[in-house]
Amino acid sequence: MVSGDKAAVERAVEIAKGRGAKRAMMLPVSAPFHCALMQPAAEAMARALATVAIRQPAPPLVANVAAHAITEPSEIARRLVEQVTGTVRWRECVAYMAREGVTTFYEVGAGKVLSGLVRRIADGATGTAIGTPEDISAFKASRIV
Repeated sequence: MVSGDKAAVERAVEIAKGRGAKRAMMLPVSAPFHCALMQPAAEAMARALATVAIRQPAPPLVANVAAHAITEPSEIARRLVEQVTGTVRWRECVAYMAREGVTTFYEVGAGKVLSGLVRRIADGATGTAIGTPEDISAFKASRIV
């Protein structure tokens, strides 16, 4: 993944294609997430998180910039700020969770890309996309409360 100035990323896509990349494309995103251009947003996130109390979660949070479980509220706040500009370690996160016994993953939001990647990263894992109100209703109906 490459993130940054739009013109620079477009050039990177051209170069990758020219060098025989299997797949190089622009993602339809609204901002240059996970790079230094997002520093003002990271600072705003830090200010916002300073006003809330974060409790220790159960189960632990797997931070996408750390690729391991965290439970300490101060570390969770720090990692949330880091993820605005930091590199996403998706493959490592999924591999970590698979080593910890996770076999079912849910992708909440538009798209199904991550669900497909889960199946490639973790042998035997399933990934399910939940992106529409109908998907949410079906998910809720399939769960025993």
